[in-house]
This record gives sequence, structure tokens and C-alpha cells, in this order.
Amino acid sequence: MLVKTFAAAVQGIHATLITIEVNQTNGIKFFLVGLPDNAVKESHERIMSALQYNKIPVPRRQVVINMAPADIRKEGSAYDMPLAIGMLAAMEVIDSSKLPDYVLMGELSLDGTLKPIKGALPIAIMAREVGFKGLILPKENAREAAVVNKLEVMGAENILEVVNFFNGTGDLTPLEVNTREEFLQDIEQFDVDFSDVKGQESVKRAIEVACAGGHNILMIGPPGAGKSMMSKRVPTILPPLTLNEALETTKIHSVAGKLDGSTSLMKNRPFRSPHHTISDVALVGGGAFPQPGEISLAHNGVLFLDELPEFKRTVLEVMRQPLEDRKITISRAKSSTEYPASFMLVASMNPCPCGYYNHPEKKCVCMPGMVQKYLSRISGPLLDRIDMHIEIIPVPFDKLAEAEPAECSEKIRQRVIRARAIQEERFKDYPNVYCNAQMSSKLLRKFAQPDESGQELLKQAMSRMNLSARAYDRILKVARTIADMDESNDIREHHLAEAINYRNLDKEGWAG
Repeated sequence: MLVKTFAAAVQGIHATLITIEVNQTNGIKFFLVGLPDNAVKESHERIMSALQYNKIPVPRRQVVINMAPADIRKEGSAYDMPLAIGMLAAMEVIDSSKLPDYVLMGELSLDGTLKPIKGALPIAIMAREVGFKGLILPKENAREAAVVNKLEVMGAENILEVVNFFNGTGDLTPLEVNTREEFLQDIEQFDVDFSDVKGQESVKRAIEVACAGGHNILMIGPPGAGKSMMSKRVPTILPPLTLNEALETTKIHSVAGKLDGSTSLMKNRPFRSPHHTISDVALVGGGAFPQPGEISLAHNGVLFLDELPEFKRTVLEVMRQPLEDRKITISRAKSSTEYPASFMLVASMNPCPCGYYNHPEKKCVCMPGMVQKYLSRISGPLLDRIDMHIEIIPVPFDKLAEAEPAECSEKIRQRVIRARAIQEERFKDYPNVYCNAQMSSKLLRKFAQPDESGQELLKQAMSRMNLSARAYDRILKVARTIADMDESNDIREHHLAEAINYRNLDKEGWAG
């Protein structure tokens, strides 16, 4: 008997429908075709053990299974359940009448227990788009997939429950999640706040500007100046995730297997802080079976690189294209996978190897030329892509000893949200542009042209600081954001002056 079951293959952050055709004929062999990898081929032993353990009849005749389309590589152990159910339906052990209504996914243990899979959310989205009635998958993934409405999502603990469901002798209860209610519940709960940061008002202003326009920022200062402390508080002043952003971000973390069983939707913007020993593949994504890297896991959030010059140069250079295009394409001989990577880069570094160059009290002990050599670990093209460079000096004792807390994150965030609202209205007719940092050169000429006095100031700065054309664009983008924070339609001279001041590393003689 020939039967069909349905599963899914996850490519990037999207799922493709896989049709599993099972035919039972005379003979004793087992054939599995359709470009399966080793993990899929090994499913036969897991399936046979699970069926025998649960006293379910096993195939006694020749079984031929085709996984279509045959030109897409099938990877991983999540195909165990649809393969097993297809084999049982071909043997007429279970009723096949309901099989066309459901997508099945799940890895089998030897005792028939269903183990969690990766990519449950994009699989559920695909199932709804294609028009399936429901999705059956391991119970641990049910909440994650149930955020997709108009789809019956049923979690099962073992294969026996699935067999009984199709035979009508047991029931699987669809899990219902109110997506909007789930999203709004306990949204934006933070353990840190900018009120903990004493002093550093100019730096906090720079971070506020960066968040208001989605700009990349680099902080340079000695150890203990508060670089890491302020960086970890950046998500607390960013606008809340929209529902669409939350779904997209959750899809990426679902594909990477970073969600636990209790999570349905990510409610906070991601904050990723990889160690400086990270490899370039771990940062941008890839591998034999391409997976999203840290820059994609930081999508719609913050990527914090502490001690930027300590990262390997090859690691930093692979970020140049994602910083411009806000996506990363991983190409292999047989396939090409694209992951979104629209993140805000926050980086920090010491000014020199000893850490005390330009310190107001401690003396720098670095040899002549070492400051410039240390800074040159970061290439000029990468520095050009960082909109703002801010120098930080340590907070004096009288500021640290103040009992009165500083301005809280919520007040700063409200100003950031107002500036972002202006940008959303400005770019409503331009797809995939949501903030000033995403403006193209064409949009810059339309929305970020300074007045005559501002143009003259910018000309002097370009000449004196020997800035590149990319740095020129970055200054205009930051000035546009500062003007938005002032609710000004035009970019004034003082907006440009503040934006130019946020290019500390470009200043003549900064590194000696």
C-alpha cells in the first residue's frame, strides 16, 4: 500500500514542505531515498526499536520511502516520526484517512519518547500557509509553535499517543496560545537600569542618540570606566519589540535551538555578547549544516563586542558586509542560505595595551607607537561602518558617592521612542527602512541635507579630519537623528557639530 505523510525541511529561517511517500511491497529490504543525510538514514534503527518497545507491529515486508522533493537535502533526526507513521500506515496498522491534514515532526528515542526539535516555529508558519489543518510535534515544542493561529498544534510525549490519535482510540489536545496576550505579558522586564550609572552624562547622551537612530557605537576608555556596564543597559532604552519583530527574532532562535520549552515568543530584544576568542563561523554563521551565528541571533537587538581589538582580524572583517546589508548569505557548493542580521553594534575597547592612554590621573606606560599599533588592529573600513566613536573617562569619586540615582531607563526610552516614531513616519513608503541608520545614499540626499552653514562646517571637518565618503554619510545619519530628537525638520549647524564630535577616533593626533 502506498501512503503519504508530510514533514518539513528548515532552510535558513524558512521551512519547505517535504512529502514522504511510503510503499510496502514483497521483499525484505528497506530503501530510503530523496537525499537523506546520515542522521535520517539512521532513523530505521530508532523507529524499529521504538515500535518494538511499545508493542506496535513492525514491517515484515520490503519498504521503499521517498522524501520529495528529492533535490533538497534532508538533515537531522526530526523526520523519525513522519517516517514511522508512514510505515505504519502502509502496513494498515493505523488509519491513513487523516494523514493529509497534518504535518508531523519529531525525533524518536529507543523507547518511543518524542524528543524536541529545532525550527518548530517556521515549520508551523509553513503548515498554516500551505493550508494544513494541524501540526503534531514533541510536547516541548508545542508552546513555541502554538503562537501561529488558525492551526491546530498538538504536542505528543511518545509515538503511541500519535498512533492512537490516528486510529481514533486516543486524543491529542490542541494547545491554544493567545499570541498578543502572550506577547504583552511580562514584556520588557529588565534586571538592570541606567539609573545605576553615576556620572558619564555625555556618554549616556551618545548612547541615547545611537539607540534613537539605530546607529553603531564604539566606546573607548580605560578599565573600570563603565563601558561594559552601560553597554548591558542599552536594551533597556531601545523601543519594545513589535509583534512582527518578535516573531522574526523567535524564528531565528528556534532554528538555532536556543528556545526552551516554556518560551513561546521572545519579548525582549536580544543582547548577544560573544567572547573575543569566537571564530568567524560562530560569529556570522555557517558550518557543514549552516546555522545562524551571533550576528543573526542579535537580529533586532544588540551585538556587544567587548575588547574589540582582541578579536581576530578575520572575525572582525567578515562583519563588514552584514553591517552594510543587514543580512548574511552563507554559500556552500550545493546550497545558499540567507539569515537576517539587522543588529545594533555596541563595541568597547581600551585606548592602548596598558589601558591608560589619555587617563586624567594614571600614566600610560606603553612604548611610542603602541597606541597607534593597538588601534590599527581594527581596520579603517570597519571603523568607517561604526557611526559613533566615544571616548570615556573614569567617573570621579564625588559622582560615585552621590546618593541620588541618575535618570532611569524608562525616561530615556520615551525620548528614543518619540524619535523612532518620527523616523517610522518618514520611511513608511520605503520597505525595509525603519530608522536613520538604514538610510541609503538616495534617502540621505532627500532627508538629511544640511543648510548652508552646516554644509560649510561639514566641509571643514572633512578636510581637517581627512574623513572618507562613508564617514561623511555616517555623520549625516547621526545628525538627522539628533535633529529628530529635537523634533526639527531641518538639520541645523549644532546638530552637525554634535554628530562630528562623535567621531573621536578621526580627530587629528588622537593616537599620538
